[in-house]
Amino acid sequence: MPLLAPAAEVLEIRRVVQAADRLEVGSAWQDTGLIFSTKTGRPIEPRNLARSFRRICDSHSLRVITVHHLRHTTATLLKNLKVPARDAQLILGHSRMAVTLEIYTHEDREAQREALGRIGDVLRSNEVPETP
Repeated sequence: MPLLAPAAEVLEIRRVVQAADRLEVGSAWQDTGLIFSTKTGRPIEPRNLARSFRRICDSHSLRVITVHHLRHTTATLLKNLKVPARDAQLILGHSRMAVTLEIYTHEDREAQREALGRIGDVLRSNEVPETP
């Protein structure tokens, strides 16, 4: 069984949960169009989100990080998945690509080893790649 559900499944679960919440609270429902909201459809308060995230980490014996660190993790995962920097910038909502690349995207030792290994392969083969 996969560790994470596909995004489409997560979105469908949220749609079903929100429909149930909407029925339960009736006229108190605020249709904000948000995917992740309170039981009444309103935006989730940042402190409540941080508390819930901490509780999830604790209950699953996960190392506690701040919710903001998830943005850094997402940026690095997008880079490792070879998502173009411009797309990562848009996904993360940064106004400039430099913010995404210089602040949020972190080093990847494995990618560095791989790149150095490729240089070693070229040097051992005595073939110099053409330069543009």
